[in-house]
Amino acid sequence: MMIDLTGKVALVTGAASAGGLGFAAARIMARQGASVFLTDIDGASAEARAAELCELGLAARAMPHDVTDEAAWSSVVAAAVEAFGKLDIVVNNAGIAVLRPMSEMTKEDWDRQLAVNLDSVYLGTKAALDQMRSQGGGGSIVNMSSVAGLVGVPGTAAYAASKAGVRVFSKTVALEAARENIRVNTVHPGMIWTDMQKVAIADNKEVFDQIVQGVPMGRLGEPDDIGAMVAFLASDDAKYITGAEFVVDGGMVAQ
Repeated sequence: MMIDLTGKVALVTGAASAGGLGFAAARIMARQGASVFLTDIDGASAEARAAELCELGLAARAMPHDVTDEAAWSSVVAAAVEAFGKLDIVVNNAGIAVLRPMSEMTKEDWDRQLAVNLDSVYLGTKAALDQMRSQGGGGSIVNMSSVAGLVGVPGTAAYAASKAGVRVFSKTVALEAARENIRVNTVHPGMIWTDMQKVAIADNKEVFDQIVQGVPMGRLGEPDDIGAMVAFLASDDAKYITGAEFVVDGGMVAQ
């Protein structure tokens, strides 16, 4: 099966990192024919990633974006529609990881984590629904969760709460939008070889080795493993899939 996104327009948040999940999803969708609109709090890097895709002959634009700002969402959606004429796909990927044991977590830590990882998904999903409905319905919303939204992981209380919230929020919205053919699904990555992961590994190689040994497949995943799943869910090949969760973790949560 060859995923075909010809004629589709996708907006992807958190897409500035060359080795990140957002850019992997945008790159794969662009290669499959989609026009992609990349956003990130780091606008300059998002522009650089879009330029890389354009150099390959792919359709891409970018702009800075604070995903916690409701007004910014209106501007970003309007810019994507102005650039490419419509909006078919929204990938709410932007996120941060505030990793603290409860004994060290402050209310400020908690609020920041939920604002970036959960409030932004609410805002992005609402903006996507409004635009897709104005176009007559139809579309795909993919919200990035985590294996930490499915099982307990020490030291991730705020992060896990945000990702678990994304999971059930998405299921609920999927039911509300199903008759309009607007699909909402979540992707749950495990340990993926991202730029952020590389920094963590350099800081603590011994712990990294222990973590990898605990993955049934014995290795970390790659950003394209997540990007490919996002692209599938964005495509018409997934036209009967909504309110579902897709775990991409090398077997971690099967244990």
